[in-house]
Amino acid sequence: MQAPTPIPTEQLRFAMPPVHESVADERQYRKERLAGALRVFGRLGYEDGVSGHITARDPEYTDCLWVNPFGMPFQHITAGDLVLANSEGQVVEGEYHVNQAAFTVHAQVHTARPDAVAVAHCHSVYGRALSTLRELLDPITQESCAFYEDHALYDDYTGVAVDAEEGRRIASALGPRKAVILRNHGLLTVGDSVDAAAWWFISMERSCQVQLSARAAGRPTLIDHKQALATREQLGGDLVAWINYQPLWRAVSSTEPDLLP
Repeated sequence: MQAPTPIPTEQLRFAMPPVHESVADERQYRKERLAGALRVFGRLGYEDGVSGHITARDPEYTDCLWVNPFGMPFQHITAGDLVLANSEGQVVEGEYHVNQAAFTVHAQVHTARPDAVAVAHCHSVYGRALSTLRELLDPITQESCAFYEDHALYDDYTGVAVDAEEGRRIASALGPRKAVILRNHGLLTVGDSVDAAAWWFISMERSCQVQLSARAAGRPTLIDHKQALATREQLGGDLVAWINYQPLWRAVSSTEPDLLP
């Protein structure tokens, strides 16, 4: 019996980030992905009162950011609910207020990182727990290696961040990296797409959970420096993050059709 003929690779489906023909199309895409990411975060339990934001840079007005409306539950947000605010936190499009304290930090990170399309920060449980220990993620799993020597610790806490200087200090601690642990506060991640920033936050939160769980059970074995670096080179890019995020996007967009009005 003859074996089936293999299907040529080029005929198989594989999702890649789309290229848009107009600024309007790119703007709508970013807004849809932002609303979707917020709903995913809501599903994962990252929401804590009115704390937590994901911001996405507008493709035309690059000093303006799309952000979730103040006080609206993550799982109710649609693309049409999003608010566009300028670098001063003033609303220029939309019907809702923005959380000024959170927006101050996001605006400064976006200013310092023109390569970052999106910034994610929420008060997730395991990120907050690890942040109290004043330490970085250890290279103890394949996933945590994506952050090896590519995340930082902001070793300060001065209460709710309400001024631009605090945002600048956080942006400085982040530097060129993909993530920063904010001491006694939580996690912040960036990416060249909403999908990438969201995936890095999700993956970092899970890595915090694994590290805390492993340490509670015993003494975790570290992956050596050379292998940790090699793994980061394989898994630590924003394109890989975008690809990893697609099952979550497909799940939320296919089961919640009200997401995209």
